[in-house]
Amino acid sequence: MYEIDLNQPKQIVADVLSNHQIDSVAFVGCGASMSELYPAKYFLANNTKTLNVQIFTANEFNFDTPAWLGPNTFVITCSLGGGTPETVEANKVAKAAGAPVVAITHAAGSALTKGVDHVIVHGFEANYAAKTEKMGYAIAVALEILQQVEGYDHYDEMIEGLNNVFECAENAAQSVGKVAHAWAQEHKDDDVIYFMGSGASEKVAYSTSSFLMMEMQWVNSGNYNSGEYFHGPFELTDDKHNFVLFMADGATRKMDARALAFLQRFDARYLVIDAKDFGLSGCVPASVATYFNPIVHTAVMRVFAEQIAEARQHPLTKRRYMWKLEY
Repeated sequence: MYEIDLNQPKQIVADVLSNHQIDSVAFVGCGASMSELYPAKYFLANNTKTLNVQIFTANEFNFDTPAWLGPNTFVITCSLGGGTPETVEANKVAKAAGAPVVAITHAAGSALTKGVDHVIVHGFEANYAAKTEKMGYAIAVALEILQQVEGYDHYDEMIEGLNNVFECAENAAQSVGKVAHAWAQEHKDDDVIYFMGSGASEKVAYSTSSFLMMEMQWVNSGNYNSGEYFHGPFELTDDKHNFVLFMADGATRKMDARALAFLQRFDARYLVIDAKDFGLSGCVPASVATYFNPIVHTAVMRVFAEQIAEARQHPLTKRRYMWKLEY
């Protein structure tokens, strides 16, 4: 069974709260890392009754620092390789204001880990579930903040979910190889692919579009919340455009279903990645399933991304500018 260490976030939050009266929480990162912090932000912002909860792209945090940043602000930063300059600088901005900082990274000893209060090192390479560990640890930190600051009625269900969701995500990813291969063959020459999702998975659409497609495949892409689909983007719906819908198992499913009905109505080319199809609410308690959608969606989408990269003969590691020049 694939699990993360839930004792570490619990102990980290207890330590921070022993020295700080927390009234605000800031999640800070860049690109994919910021998007992987979003489910934690979404969960905490939707369930707290007392905390100010915000998410920032790192340089905006640095250049237009919120006035409320200070010793009572719990800051969670994130960078896969631990060297993202803007996020490393965000650590310094937060610490200069007296805020406690927890850094989440795959790279122990990286620049992101220097001068912060606590570090969580996550996995990545082992399997598809490992690629969602960063997201899981951020949710675990958010859960502990909520529980230890004000209490949360569904704490035990969230812990159960965090214990079970990674195996569910891995099984889901392992099951879609043939479908992903067929989708990649059909869409490998598409000029543009659109992505949408809702709730905690809104930023799965964003990250898939911005990073797996635009960054890693050089494919034009757009992304939007399923609710916002009807406020502009749906005008592009026809049998020529390609859509991917991350369908939620939980509170916002009706939003996704409305979007799907419209795609079907006008014969759009679409793919649905439905967390319900992979048994999410059977793996985690239904009362909190809505917060675990992005872990399943992310793991499954990775398989589709690998398949389209192979079909297009364009490895996910190929870049035109990143890692090659100063910018």
